[in-house]
Amino acid sequence: MNRLGKFLVVLHTAAGLSVLVAQAHAADPVKPDLNRGQAIAAQVCASCHGADGNSAGGAFPKLAGQHPEYLVKQLKDYKTQPGAKQAARNNPIMAGMAAALSEQDMINVSAFYASQVAKPGYAHNKETLALGQKIYRGGIAEKGVPACASCHGPTGQGIPSQYPRLSGQWADYVAAQLVAFQQGPGGRNNNEPMHATAQRLSDKEIKAVADYIAGLH
Repeated sequence: MNRLGKFLVVLHTAAGLSVLVAQAHAADPVKPDLNRGQAIAAQVCASCHGADGNSAGGAFPKLAGQHPEYLVKQLKDYKTQPGAKQAARNNPIMAGMAAALSEQDMINVSAFYASQVAKPGYAHNKETLALGQKIYRGGIAEKGVPACASCHGPTGQGIPSQYPRLSGQWADYVAAQLVAFQQGPGGRNNNEPMHATAQRLSDKEIKAVADYIAGLH
């Protein structure tokens, strides 16, 4: 092979390697910036969710210790996606907050809140504790309600990206989300299994399992 041929082979090989390297970098997961995430939390989120992700009351969820992948997904679901008529989660306040965040911002602030320690919660209604425990751990077979623990874990730690951590979450917030899942479109329409499950629960059962979850650890 002459010099020109060898040069062309080397050039072609180098170009191929460059493409492979570029593809590898594109496939790398985006690394979160916790400092930037903390700044976003302080500027945008703290008034409702707390500077460390421990909100002051059940109107807003605790975010501390939540799975970061799950938080990113929820933030995206507040935005109306291309081709959709409305967002998967209907909340005008959160829609405005999420609209101002880039995807990197979402990754950063989610990672920051995930790194924080959640404060424990407590169940308050002794009269419904047994019912709440029954639903969470065993479901309601006659109504086709699966055990919450089958997806969220026996201690409420959840499964990253798929099912959120529930341990210690405010009972009022959990109950409100179950009602939103009952409504589906116009309420919360971003998890079909939860939509189907919530529709089978009575108001009493929702309150009971939500209170039990608040004390779960």
